[in-house]
Amino acid sequence: MRAHELTTGRTFGVTFDHGDDFMTALADFCREHGIRQGYIPMFIAGFAEAEIVGTCEKLENPEAPVWTKVHLTNAEALGCGTIAADPETGGILPHIHTTLGLKERSADGYTSHLLSARVLFLTEMLVVEVVSPSITRPRNPDLYDVPLLTFEG
Repeated sequence: MRAHELTTGRTFGVTFDHGDDFMTALADFCREHGIRQGYIPMFIAGFAEAEIVGTCEKLENPEAPVWTKVHLTNAEALGCGTIAADPETGGILPHIHTTLGLKERSADGYTSHLLSARVLFLTEMLVVEVVSPSITRPRNPDLYDVPLLTFEG
């Protein structure tokens, strides 16, 4: 286990517009407001389309991460996540999980890691900036190269 006390900074209410690319809008918001790291305690959204981690195939190694994606359309979403600094690009590395209900399929639900999404009508989000410690997400080569949240300082 790893733990570190967080010093939080500003808290924002953020809305994304109809047609926005979710990840691009999040990166733009962070750049415009100087957010390098933080967390998203919640968001609600409509997604015209979204890609989440998943597969319908038998897993050769059930303990290994799944790197394939599932494409979903016309979904209502609820989610949360963390934002780490990307020291290589100067940008951010978000890690967001979401639950999606497909409207035309009796709100059938899917839950997983969000890879991409295009906003349908709205996204309403809270973002809390973390001032310290530094938060990064280096890949762990001993654990399937999974990027893991790391606190520095």
